[in-house]
Amino acid sequence: MPKQQGSVLIVVDVQKGFCPGGNLAIAHANEIIPNINKIAQSFEHVVLTQDWHPQDHISFASQHPTQKVYDKIQLSYGTQTLWPDHCIQATDDAAFHPDLNIPHAQLILRKGWHSHIDSYSAFLEADHKTSTGLAAYLHAHQITTVYVVGIATDFCVAWTAIDACKLGFECYVIADACKAIDHNGSLQHAWQDMRQHGVKHTYLKSFS
Repeated sequence: MPKQQGSVLIVVDVQKGFCPGGNLAIAHANEIIPNINKIAQSFEHVVLTQDWHPQDHISFASQHPTQKVYDKIQLSYGTQTLWPDHCIQATDDAAFHPDLNIPHAQLILRKGWHSHIDSYSAFLEADHKTSTGLAAYLHAHQITTVYVVGIATDFCVAWTAIDACKLGFECYVIADACKAIDHNGSLQHAWQDMRQHGVKHTYLKSFS
């Protein structure tokens, strides 16, 4: 199968913590992994992102005694959803899912490692200005088109895709290679937001 020229596949947070049995488990999230593995074979350039939180991360509900999981609070950089403790650095929960099989991935980008700020997007932290360096890496490899898969469609996938468009990349989300949390309509809202920013969607069949 010919490789996607000038393109990168960004595989977002396919970690034990977001799959069944994890601390922030999303139902059936593990079922998209065979699709991701198959799609990755079409790409020369693949980037994996990895949620990598310190124990005292500001997004954890446990750090806010009067709040509970999924509550929203206001922080210096905007609205923050509170999560269960998950993907803590160097724990099994933060490890990539063992079924993920993309040995040719060139870059693992860890995000969310600053204790005082969350980081959904692979490009920018939640303040929308602190860069991860990914855009510069892609430009250095003459990448113009970004494809995004992984977990969760309505948070880290959506933020990554929207930032890709804002930074001048053409961007596609491969819908059947993603899973969503979908809490209180968050998935529908995320798709609306992505479309408004120019994100397109496609499916696994485009790569078969």
